[in-house]
Amino acid sequence: MSGQLFIVAAPSGAGKTTLVKRLLAIDPVRLSISHTTRQPRTGEENGRAYHFITADQFKAKINDGEFLEWAEVHGNYYGTSQSWIATELSAGRDVLLEIDWQGAMQVRQAFPAAVGVFILPPSMEELTRRLTGRGTDSQAVISARLAAAQDEMRHVGEFDYVIINDDLELALADLAAVVRAARLKFLTQKHRHAELFSHLL
Repeated sequence: MSGQLFIVAAPSGAGKTTLVKRLLAIDPVRLSISHTTRQPRTGEENGRAYHFITADQFKAKINDGEFLEWAEVHGNYYGTSQSWIATELSAGRDVLLEIDWQGAMQVRQAFPAAVGVFILPPSMEELTRRLTGRGTDSQAVISARLAAAQDEMRHVGEFDYVIINDDLELALADLAAVVRAARLKFLTQKHRHAELFSHLL
């Protein structure tokens, strides 16, 4: 496989989705669209934000071995299509997974060369402000997300790179730099430019 796999994880409210969306606007990396059982938020289209399916459909896919990784998060299921990832990487296309730390660990078991990036908020106070500012969740849900966030952030050491999202433009530049640098690794360059390396060396 000649494509590079990137994993971006973060606690809810750290700005992961915004950063990934901004990255996709300036970089050819392809976003893996996860399957989920959660309800669509306002403005989310099926097949673009997520593939929205029922819990029964999700469990059937688990049984059929269709997911590279899957997890239950805040009462909803999320999963990544194994066949789509393999097809994209085999075709030499870079793929980005926007998933939680549990999924990231599952993916790295299958793809040890995947590059892991964890997004942190600048403070718990700012994380609370962002989650509250969404206006989409109840206080009980926000409290649960904050508690989960603290647990998730304890896994930051399992990732290759850490970006603190205090300034969005700087965080975006950092994420783009990680992606660019990963493509310049020796083995990646040698594989993608095999003919050139053979000629030069």
